[in-house]
Amino acid sequence: MRQTTEAFRARYRADIHPLYNPWLHGAFVLLFGLLAIGAFWSTVHQVQPLEWLAVPLTLLLFNFGVYVVHRHLGHHKKRLARMFYARHAGDHHSFFTPGHMTYDNARDWRVILFPAWLIVLHTLVITAPAWWLLAQLNGNVAGLFGGCMVLGYLTYEVFHACEHLPPGNPLTRLPWIRQMRRLHELHHRRELMQERNFNIVFPLMDYLFGTLYWEPEQAPPHLTRTPMTRLQHVVDIAGNPIAVLAYASTATRWPEWHPSSLKVDGQSGPLYAGARFEEDIRAGGREGHLRWEVDEYLPGRRWSARAQGDHGLSLVVTYECEAFGDGTRFVRTLEYCFSGVVMRIANRLLLKRRIERESAQSMLALREMAQKHLASTGVTA
Repeated sequence: MRQTTEAFRARYRADIHPLYNPWLHGAFVLLFGLLAIGAFWSTVHQVQPLEWLAVPLTLLLFNFGVYVVHRHLGHHKKRLARMFYARHAGDHHSFFTPGHMTYDNARDWRVILFPAWLIVLHTLVITAPAWWLLAQLNGNVAGLFGGCMVLGYLTYEVFHACEHLPPGNPLTRLPWIRQMRRLHELHHRRELMQERNFNIVFPLMDYLFGTLYWEPEQAPPHLTRTPMTRLQHVVDIAGNPIAVLAYASTATRWPEWHPSSLKVDGQSGPLYAGARFEEDIRAGGREGHLRWEVDEYLPGRRWSARAQGDHGLSLVVTYECEAFGDGTRFVRTLEYCFSGVVMRIANRLLLKRRIERESAQSMLALREMAQKHLASTGVTA
């Protein structure tokens, strides 16, 4: 049973040691890293043109290393990297989910930054021996290599932190950070995190290995120019919230209970963020076709999807559940608008009342069909 993001965050924060100081954590990593870079680069003197190639080659090597570690150890359980897997795939990807990608306060850095000791390990156990071996051949190449290995580590930490900044932070508007934030947000989708967008700073390896995935960010409904018509209905259903929401978010079952849904083409079962499907409808007395994409699925709490349809129709539907007595209080919110003036007038004069009536009927049908389904599967409690 997956926990909701809010519940996981509350539990994770409660387990953070009371003496943990996020500012001391960040300052130590930054100061140690800068001192290490300075120490390595202090060994460099009168660099020759070819020796400067050590800089891009080292950063390229670090980029490749991050990709391999993130892809194969961060998202696949290996015996020698169990702690990293638990911290990354377990903690980090449970704390930050689609719709919940930003931290709330500085103590949340605990789940963003690597443990403070890791930069010491990276510098003294991995980088320093390699620096010593290279120094036997060329001191300048060794110094540039050592400094750039630590620089790559710091760059990773800084960019990763920026990718979880609150959206109002000025840094999020910087072009490259904005693009990498979007790639990282897509990586945090449940169905993409083991397959796409493993680079944090520069997506070169994702491009070379065919794991780069991009789709443009959709403007939230409240930012669109056309006002949205908003309808909300509430119904109490006998069943636990996780089971109720799982049934409601199984789009292939919509024709069972929603009078407007004629046919759904898509995968069976609850649909997670990023899933797409298509639907034939008859709403407000008009037939149409919708192309859906799921934005969010938090089992037992919230499911949201948006669609584009005929006649300039855009809509967002959100299901929210909470335990209520021995059952579930289910809230369905529908927001929709038409881009054309004629359809907006028709909606105001006629369609809205019909859609309102159909939505109310659908809630009664949902309660009946969900309870039958849950009773047949034995998960009503």
